[in-house]
Amino acid sequence: MQSAFDNHTVRGLSALERSEWSHLRSSHAAAVSRWTDDRITRANRGEPHPVYDFLFTYYSFRPAHLVRWSPGADVVLHDATALDLDWPDDFIETSQGWVIPSDSFPLHRQSYLSWAIRYLEATQSRPASFCCFGLHEWAMVYQTPRLRHEQVALRLSREEISSIVERGELRCTHYDAYRFFTAEAAPLNRTRLTRQETSAHDQRGCIHVTMDLYRFAFKIAPWCSSEIIREAFLLAADARTIDMRASPYDLRGYYLDPILIETCAGREEYIEHQRRLAQLSAPIREKLLGIYQYLRR
Repeated sequence: MQSAFDNHTVRGLSALERSEWSHLRSSHAAAVSRWTDDRITRANRGEPHPVYDFLFTYYSFRPAHLVRWSPGADVVLHDATALDLDWPDDFIETSQGWVIPSDSFPLHRQSYLSWAIRYLEATQSRPASFCCFGLHEWAMVYQTPRLRHEQVALRLSREEISSIVERGELRCTHYDAYRFFTAEAAPLNRTRLTRQETSAHDQRGCIHVTMDLYRFAFKIAPWCSSEIIREAFLLAADARTIDMRASPYDLRGYYLDPILIETCAGREEYIEHQRRLAQLSAPIREKLLGIYQYLRR
């Protein structure tokens, strides 16, 4: 179905009644507010969190944006008013209701859509690898007195950490983890990674690749529905928790037991989580690919 609204062409138009979209909107706010409220409260108190702050600092989607609700592109909200809209600058009013037209996605960002589609397709099709054992966090503290999370103690001595890094081959495939390796650790990685070759190495078994689906979701907000953004965010929170539990930091003070990847049992546990997260990421990646392809023109 096609309808022309104020010089915008709305493709595949669908609609939500007030009872439907108001329920979706309140459900979304309820699901993410415990995360956003906690982040804001801690920030006001100056209380950093070594695990969950990452979701709001490394990823640039502010709590105020995460809590906003959008139906996604080309979905008409019946019986809505301007006061009901969390993204008021992006909706247009029509005779049928309010809608975010897909063709209002900025033309200058079309090249980004094309790159992202190639990247998502590549990571989707590339065989998953489960042999890194989360050693990237270990490589970030290898032979350096500086810690990325200074408020948290290490659970092993520096000598033990160095021994574990040197004993097990570093097999990181994700540049945005690799770039934080210490200068001494970087040459120990099986592959010398560069920003230009990111798409050539990223694969769906990587916990950081799973986390980054959240970035791909919010980068196209509000044309991406908040339901998908929320799914990607909650998966990123899950992956981040596993990521840091497998690190050399002692997070028991934050009620997070370590995954002892320095042991055979710990490595097996980490791989199980990698496989679980890769499986959970597949439908989210598929949805994001569909939205990116829909917005490209």
